Amino acid sequence: MITTQREIQGLASAWQESRALLAAVELDLFTHAGAGATAPEIAALARTDPRCTDRLLSVMVTLGFMEKRGGRYYNSPGADEYLVRGRERYMSNLHHLAHTFRNWATLAEAVRAGTAVVDTRWESDDRREAFIEAMHRRARYEAEGLAARLALSGARRILDVGGGSGVYSMAMCRAREELEAVVLDLPEVTRLTRRYVAEAGLEDRISTVDGDYLTADFGVSKYDLVFFSAIVHINSPQENQSLMDRAFAALRPGGCIAVQDFIMEDDRLDPPSGALFALNMIVNTRAGDTYTRSEVAGWLDQAGCVNVKYEKTGPTTGMITGERK
Repeated sequence: MITTQREIQGLASAWQESRALLAAVELDLFTHAGAGATAPEIAALARTDPRCTDRLLSVMVTLGFMEKRGGRYYNSPGADEYLVRGRERYMSNLHHLAHTFRNWATLAEAVRAGTAVVDTRWESDDRREAFIEAMHRRARYEAEGLAARLALSGARRILDVGGGSGVYSMAMCRAREELEAVVLDLPEVTRLTRRYVAEAGLEDRISTVDGDYLTADFGVSKYDLVFFSAIVHINSPQENQSLMDRAFAALRPGGCIAVQDFIMEDDRLDPPSGALFALNMIVNTRAGDTYTRSEVAGWLDQAGCVNVKYEKTGPTTGMITGERK
């Protein structure tokens, strides 16, 4: 619980350090620093102003991301591992955070209006690719574990709705050799999906379908599993009910719908990160939100599912499944 002015001031100004880090990532300053460089050298590579670049680099030193010795800036071990482009563990998802930061500046206006007050459409191919890469990087470490939780025995065909890079489809296909997956997403996304799938060597088992999941026909009795990950929080309750209705129709008898997301307790306070993410949906979507266990289970129940169950899948996420008789 916050009790002092100092604590309030610290929290209220914390965005400054965050924005400085994101700016350094956007400008690739850690990459340009290489094995050590002066501010003018880094600025020449980043095509930035030398004086302002020096001031931003100084902040990176004060935050512990860099060291300064003999007028040259050197990455810390952590920055060298996570913030240098091309490294195996490069945190490319920070570019997506930099994009969403701008929308968060409109939070007060969005709360007044009850919806996002900025254009929520993709502004550029770069922004779209940054988002898909961020989601791929976040999910690839948990996808294998989630595939193991799903009842894939006997399943032969799945529909991955709004599947982005196809990261979960890849994990499920690796978990079960007989499985084939279809990733449905917008055409500007599926071209990226096919690239990720090709890199994984799974083109013969994972295909794509172009479509807007809010209006697409999922077909009738075609799939053993219809999977949604990080999808329902983008939509209104009415849109999510429509998704579950169409997903249910697309199931073969004995098939399953699985919804993974921030699944909130009914008081909407747990997990705390889900409460904060609800604000992210307010500034970035027309009607998105984080939803409770009873809300998600209710959509599945109304669609016709039986044996509706919840399980925790991570520190901040959960999954609710329902079956078709």
